[in-house]
Amino acid sequence: MTIIRKLFIANRAEIALRIVRTARRMGIATVVPWHQQDQFGPALAQADETVEVFGNPPVAAWLDINAMVNAALDAGCDAIHPGYGFLSENAAFAQAVADAGLIFVGPPASVIELMGDKITARKFAVAQGIPVTPSADEAEDPATFAERARNVGFPLLVKGAAGGGGKGMQIARREEELANAISIARAESQRYFGDGRLFAERFVEQPRHIEVQVFGDAHGQVIHLGERECSIQRRFQKLIEESPAPALPPGLRDRICDAAVKLASAANYVNAGTVECIVAPDGEFFFLEMNTRLQVEHPVTEMVTGLDLVELQLQVAQHGSLGLAQSDVKFSGHAIECRILAEDADAGFVPDTGKLLLLNTPSGPGVRFDGGVTQGAPITADFDSMLAKLVVHGADRKLAISRMRSALADTAMLGVTINNDFLSRVLRHPAFARGETDTGFLERHKAELAPDILSQAERQALLAVAASASPDIASTRIPEPYASMGAWRN
Repeated sequence: MTIIRKLFIANRAEIALRIVRTARRMGIATVVPWHQQDQFGPALAQADETVEVFGNPPVAAWLDINAMVNAALDAGCDAIHPGYGFLSENAAFAQAVADAGLIFVGPPASVIELMGDKITARKFAVAQGIPVTPSADEAEDPATFAERARNVGFPLLVKGAAGGGGKGMQIARREEELANAISIARAESQRYFGDGRLFAERFVEQPRHIEVQVFGDAHGQVIHLGERECSIQRRFQKLIEESPAPALPPGLRDRICDAAVKLASAANYVNAGTVECIVAPDGEFFFLEMNTRLQVEHPVTEMVTGLDLVELQLQVAQHGSLGLAQSDVKFSGHAIECRILAEDADAGFVPDTGKLLLLNTPSGPGVRFDGGVTQGAPITADFDSMLAKLVVHGADRKLAISRMRSALADTAMLGVTINNDFLSRVLRHPAFARGETDTGFLERHKAELAPDILSQAERQALLAVAASASPDIASTRIPEPYASMGAWRN
């Protein structure tokens, strides 16, 4: 048994704060890195220590393996938690952490190399008898990659081998779109993951995106914590996730969860991981990929199981044992997560920047706000546009939807455009209420999800009302002593 006394969190924003809070509750000190362009994150205020990191562009700071490992060593840390994104699925990083004598809070490098790489994971899934879509691997012969991809048949999904989170993915519906899809997918994969390798797979039309949360320990035990529905997406990035998946036949749910456990067990998987699948309209499912890390949407699983997934990660990293069996996992109610993004959903999901002048967060029964920004902070284009995650839980899906709609209405971020109005319209859509979701939902219902048109005067009036609700703004509206003098002063 190894005790973690001090934890280096090789990440930023919301997930860094999320890990800090659990580590603090467990009596583990934390160290969080920061960049000059990112010095307003709430995790920095709650961490025991902070350390400056350097990179140009700023995202490069979190992709520098040596810098991250050395910062952890210099701070006297025992372990590194990678969060999600950045180096979280980088086998070389996991190995460098281990070589430095530190604990990597995640699977060993060998497992990341096997399952974190999308290409090798697909081949491994086939060997376990788990179905995958037809594909072409660039590495087999780079010179003939485009030709072999064409032979798979259109539409095609071009993906980065080391990608995740919707990055490094482009769809080509026709042959003339393939070259551009390859170019964009490679550039994104190189930027976000430092790895430009690609593969292409047959794109299944109108699939549901279903994923299973798995956990393994050092004693060979692997369990699942249920499935999540992640079909509401734009540009292959998830916007709304929920658990359990609505309108999923019990038999299909069991087959998908059993396949996920089978795959993870065969890989000798340790710590948290997610097996992602797509489900075709006819009910056939295909293995998509395995994310060898904590997922952005892990809170919905926490809500329906009552488990703290970060605590489980740290427990496995320290003690090697999960401390619970499959029969110990109980599910209750329904949970939904919405990603609050700095973007204009009504203008093609264009990212927005600015200064966060006002931040109002929701609260109430079953409501959880995991934020990564603070009031007054600049919102730049240096990082991903996700500002926060709003999560709700209810006794059933109907109540969860109702609570989410109320929570979205109570969420305000002035100074930057966010997508909460758009998310509310999705939740109000009758097809969503019926659980009729797939990855083409937003495009298919585009016209119905368009906003009601407000005049400029109406928009300004609503913003003024929202701003006046802030005590910070209201209290400085008329400074003293003038506020006490009355209107005659003019």
